[in-house]
Amino acid sequence: MAEHSVSFGHWSFLRILWVTEGLTQRELSEQAGLMEPTTFTALKAMEANGLIERRQLNGNRKNIHIYLTDKGRDLKETLIPLAEDVNDIAVQGTKCEDLRVTRRTLLKIISNLAAANE
Repeated sequence: MAEHSVSFGHWSFLRILWVTEGLTQRELSEQAGLMEPTTFTALKAMEANGLIERRQLNGNRKNIHIYLTDKGRDLKETLIPLAEDVNDIAVQGTKCEDLRVTRRTLLKIISNLAAANE
């Protein structure tokens, strides 16, 4: 991914934006589970790399919406297969049932932490 100027942190935002463009910085932060200053820094770098653009809608200066550029959209075709390859390497030799249990446990941990923050 580094050869495409995409850090691991940027990967999370790209995945979210490939599904839903036009989110505000706050919405993007919430979906990524990160603080807004962290998101701001990442978006600034992604904008400098030509992956995203920020837009004001209806003259609303308070909420800036984040959209992918063509370059950001086009990366999906390249990066998804790379991520799948990495995932395959990561779980090599692991039983499917072990992966299911691990996933279920991690999702429960995430859910517990999210509930504690509310």
